Amino acid sequence: MSEPLTADTIAVPGRGRAPRPSAPPGRTMVSWYNPGVLAKTGLKTLLSTTIGKQADRRLLDAVASPQPLFFDFSVDEAGRPRDELWLDYVSDLGDGWDSTYTVALAVTHPELSLKDPAGATHETRGGEVLVFGGDAVYPTASVDEYQARTVRPYEAALRHGRVPPHLFAVPGNHDWYDGLVSFLRLFCQGRQSAAWRTHQRRSYFALKLPRGWWLLGTDMQLESDVDAAQVEFFQEVAKKMGDGDRVILCNAEPAWIYQQVKPHAGRTFLDNNIDFLQEEVLGKKVSVFLAGDLHHYRRHENEEGRQKIVAGGGGAFLHPTHLPRVDSRPGGYELKQSFPSREVSRRMTWRNLGFVAHNPWFGVLMGIVYALLGWGLAAELNATGAPHTLGSVLAAALENSGSLLMAAVVVLGLYGFADGRRGTWWRRSAGILHGFAHLVAALLLTWAASALAGNLVDGTDSLRRDVASGLLLFAGGFLVGPTLMGLYLLISLNVFGCHPNEAFSSLAIPDWKNFLRLRIDREGRLTLYPVGIRRVPRAWKAGVTVREPEWVADPKDKRATPPELIEPPIVVGRTKAPPTKVGKGRMEHSQVGAFVPGSATS
Repeated sequence: MSEPLTADTIAVPGRGRAPRPSAPPGRTMVSWYNPGVLAKTGLKTLLSTTIGKQADRRLLDAVASPQPLFFDFSVDEAGRPRDELWLDYVSDLGDGWDSTYTVALAVTHPELSLKDPAGATHETRGGEVLVFGGDAVYPTASVDEYQARTVRPYEAALRHGRVPPHLFAVPGNHDWYDGLVSFLRLFCQGRQSAAWRTHQRRSYFALKLPRGWWLLGTDMQLESDVDAAQVEFFQEVAKKMGDGDRVILCNAEPAWIYQQVKPHAGRTFLDNNIDFLQEEVLGKKVSVFLAGDLHHYRRHENEEGRQKIVAGGGGAFLHPTHLPRVDSRPGGYELKQSFPSREVSRRMTWRNLGFVAHNPWFGVLMGIVYALLGWGLAAELNATGAPHTLGSVLAAALENSGSLLMAAVVVLGLYGFADGRRGTWWRRSAGILHGFAHLVAALLLTWAASALAGNLVDGTDSLRRDVASGLLLFAGGFLVGPTLMGLYLLISLNVFGCHPNEAFSSLAIPDWKNFLRLRIDREGRLTLYPVGIRRVPRAWKAGVTVREPEWVADPKDKRATPPELIEPPIVVGRTKAPPTKVGKGRMEHSQVGAFVPGSATS
């Protein structure tokens, strides 16, 4: 059996020499404030949302893509009941190489030796089943992005001689940005990769697990809901469940958190198929709710031991855990653990004061915007020979129609950017104040740039003065514009509880990654191992950990940390054992509508 993956094998190079494997793709974390990324993502979001509302391809797939009612992992390939089963759950992956590959390396290793916060060590095994819980690529779905950001890191990680896991994938909103075309091609056409084996034919699925456990994966599309055909599918699955069976439900989004952020103003009989599925079809059978979309770890538990867990740490940028506050939820659910802690999350928000260092291309954009706001004014003052006072600059701005138009665009743009979760009044106030802050900064920079250019360049050379004024305005806007944006995001999140996504996507933090390892034992207990990685390696080199070459962390990066348990393992009760009567080659209760991966009929 292979040696367990510990700090010695993930954070330092392997033993011995090996041929250098193919180089990693070198994809860095997505820079969400890069103007090109903003434009591309915004356009794809608009198109996919508009078209998705009119043409839901899930209805067509339900007819065109037949799929077994469930995939049977309660029995092995010979049809014998399994004593236990290990699974891994990874969500929100396919971003930067460092973060995605670090998680993939831990997930695909045959064994993980994990320490919990109390210092106890727990031996775990790589899952025979791997579930991607949503958003398998960033910023938008395409064949090239999936290949570079998702497939290659997992293929590079699976160099231990172990059998590739059976992969089942839940689509998230980013997977839907190309209409789910690339997702279906990669995960729903039976294509095999060096990193996994796929079986599903639709974007949703059901897995029958040992000892009366089931795992269901839904497709919530862009409307945060399931369609009627999907509800009917899971109604048929529910009919195959016994009275004592338990369900692990995987949704792309944590509704129990979003309902607090954006509470429903009212319910109609057409709303919320997902609520109907959870409350009426599955009901109390759901013992564990799993979701991603928020890129951190947070766990809620009620008195009955039911779990609601966000585990969106598969590779995407970190989201804050200190907001929104969700200490308690309906149904008696109480917050038990966060990773990172609220205190750490709040401190990290201050990094936005260095916004331009994290987002230099946004600085270039703001330099251009500030130059457009003030260059014409500076040139006008240079041409007329008017004194470069703050009052003269303000008077020129109020008389210049081009500057006024540009100022209106800036204010309206930042009003549209403002977070509306605290109501219209906050959006209006925050957006307008933020916009005017940039206008005041541009006005002061125009005054300073025109005055400084007059001192640096001979007064008779107006062209050189104009060029100098423009360059100074661009430089000032490059530094001041992003700093004001960072200050706005810092205050919005830490004071008003707004812009959690924008305030952390700006930082593109690759650390604080997580995934879930699950084990169903012969007693019917489900044990959850929440695995966290505080800091991912930033440098890699060729090495050997077991038998074959792979990329391992360079020892020069001494700050990298190994996988560890975020909290002690969570045990979710025992269930009523399913029937053990065996039919021809497999259990009788799995004969109808079942698919056994690896069996002769698969």
